[in-house]
Amino acid sequence: MNLSRNLPSGKRKYLSALILLLFISVICVAFSIEDSDDFEISRREVLLRKIGHELLLQSGDSKSRVLPVKQIAENEYQIRFEKELTFQPDSLVNTTRRLLAKDPLASDYVVNVLNPGNSSVTYGYAISKNKKDDIVACTGRTQPRAGYRINIKFKPTGTNTAKNGYLLGSLPFLAFVGFIFLRSVKPRRALPDGQHTNMITLGSVLFDAGNRKLIINGKTIDLTGTETRVLLIFALSPNQTIERSRLQKEIWEDEGVIVGRSLDMFISKLRKKLESDPDIKIVVIRGKGYKLEISV
Repeated sequence: MNLSRNLPSGKRKYLSALILLLFISVICVAFSIEDSDDFEISRREVLLRKIGHELLLQSGDSKSRVLPVKQIAENEYQIRFEKELTFQPDSLVNTTRRLLAKDPLASDYVVNVLNPGNSSVTYGYAISKNKKDDIVACTGRTQPRAGYRINIKFKPTGTNTAKNGYLLGSLPFLAFVGFIFLRSVKPRRALPDGQHTNMITLGSVLFDAGNRKLIINGKTIDLTGTETRVLLIFALSPNQTIERSRLQKEIWEDEGVIVGRSLDMFISKLRKKLESDPDIKIVVIRGKGYKLEISV
C-alpha cells in the first residue's frame, strides 16, 4: 500500500517537514558533539603543555622546550621534554593540581613519571575530586636529572557517552512519534463494496455492517470497527470454516503487525455480544480456525 498516496496533501507536507526537521536535528547534534570534543581536547593539551613548561622552570631550564603533547590512549596523555630535567614530587603534585583545576572534566586522574631507560614508573600519584581518595606519597625527595616522560590518565567523565546516549536514545522516541502520527492519519479500512448500508440477517440477528450495529430482539448493540470487519468475514461465509491465518491477514496485515492474541480477544468480544441468540455462535475448529454456526 502506498502510504503517501493515501495521505491528504496537507498531512503529506507536514510529514515531509517533520522528517526533514528530525534529520537536520540529528545532524546538528552529531556535529555539536564532535566540535565540543575537539575543543575540550585542544584545551586540555594546552594545560598539559603549561604543566611541562612550569616543570622546566622549576628545574632551572628556561631555554629548552616542551615537545608536543602526545595522546597515547582515549583518556591518557604524555608530556615529553626536549632535554633532561629534575623535579620535586611535591612541586609536581601542586603544579598539576593547580593547572588541571581549570579543566572541568579533569576531576580524577593518575600521574606517572616514567624512567627514560625502561619506562618503569619513577614516581606516581592519584588525585580525586574527593580529596579523601587522593594517593600521594614520597614527597620532598628531589629526583635526579633524567629524560623523564609524564603520563596523565584521566578518569572518563561519561560526558561523551551521555551525549551519544541521548542522541541514540532519542531515535526510538522519534520513531514512536512518527508511528503515532502515521497511525493518526491512516485512512480507515473500507468495508467491502455493497456492505455499507445493507442489513445482513444472521438467524434472528440483524447485522448492520455500515453503521456497525447488531440488532437482537429489538436491542441495538454497538460494534467497533475491528469487530465489524471480523464479523463481516464470518457473515459472508456462514457455516464455513474461516482459517485463522486469513482472518489475521485481512484484518491486521495492513497495520504492519499481526498479533495472534488480538484475534482471540475480538472473537471473545463478538461471542459475548451474540450470546443473546442461542442459534448463532462462533466455534473453534481445532487446528484450522473458526466458524460462524447459524442454526436453521
